[in-house]
Amino acid sequence: MSTPVHRLTPAFGVAGQLDADDIAALAAQGWRSLVCNRPDGEAPDQPASAELARIAATHGLAWRDVPIVSGQWRDADVAAFADALRTLPAPVLAFCRTGTRSIHLWALAMADTLDAASIERIVADAGYALNPAVLHRAADAAR
Repeated sequence: MSTPVHRLTPAFGVAGQLDADDIAALAAQGWRSLVCNRPDGEAPDQPASAELARIAATHGLAWRDVPIVSGQWRDADVAAFADALRTLPAPVLAFCRTGTRSIHLWALAMADTLDAASIERIVADAGYALNPAVLHRAADAAR
């Protein structure tokens, strides 16, 4: 697999940009759903979301598009991501260019469920650092 996967919980993980071969490998590894957090056309070498969704379906994976421009998530985006986590078959793998957008969305979506310190620890254990604004927002949501 060309893209490393970082599992945050038994039900959720993040990765950078996926390609067709990655999707086949993910299905073989037991992932059941994919969430694409990358808008189409962000980079010239990026596969189209519709093509990846088609490939995912051929491997029995559920698919959801929640495209986010890097660093520009809105409340509606967080709600759509949280809905994907609630409704898609687990385990769910979210991806974007590097995994950072996806991990930030996860942190915001989990703010009602986990305290900010737990979110920060889980994210750090996966090798990421949260944007301070996201951490502050997660802490505020937990109160």
